[in-house]
Amino acid sequence: MTEPKLFDLKTDLSLDAADKIIDTALAAGGAENMLPLTVVVLDAGGHVVALKRQDGSGILRVDIATGKAWGALGMGIPSRTIRDRLGERPAFQGALVGASNGRFVPVPGGVLVLDGERRVIGAVGISGDTSDKDEYAAIQGIKAAGLASAPAEPIKDWQSSGL
Repeated sequence: MTEPKLFDLKTDLSLDAADKIIDTALAAGGAENMLPLTVVVLDAGGHVVALKRQDGSGILRVDIATGKAWGALGMGIPSRTIRDRLGERPAFQGALVGASNGRFVPVPGGVLVLDGERRVIGAVGISGDTSDKDEYAAIQGIKAAGLASAPAEPIKDWQSSGL
């Protein structure tokens, strides 16, 4: 009996790119004296490509980082935008948390990963420091992997804002 041919699954966000994103995000966090970070990279289907949690990063940080990335993918916008749009709509936020089985975290730190044609190919979620700092580290990681991010830049002057 002949074995059926196994077909290659095309993934647009490679493990090498995910590793580069994570390692650069962690290095950016270290360079800015951030608290220990947890970084997760999801593909466009919401599945984990790679995840690292620095020593000292709390056990809930994996779920928070994943929720930031998963929420950004689910809504098709960065988690900062989600927070800004839904800040005065707590009932809708609660509905999204319920619809996502609790996997929705609407605060900055969930950044979309875009290919050269600006299509979403995944998302990065980071948790460990303030949400603005988490977002900064995610954007640095995505850029280092040669990909684009949404948002394209962190908030202005986050370093001097005391965040």
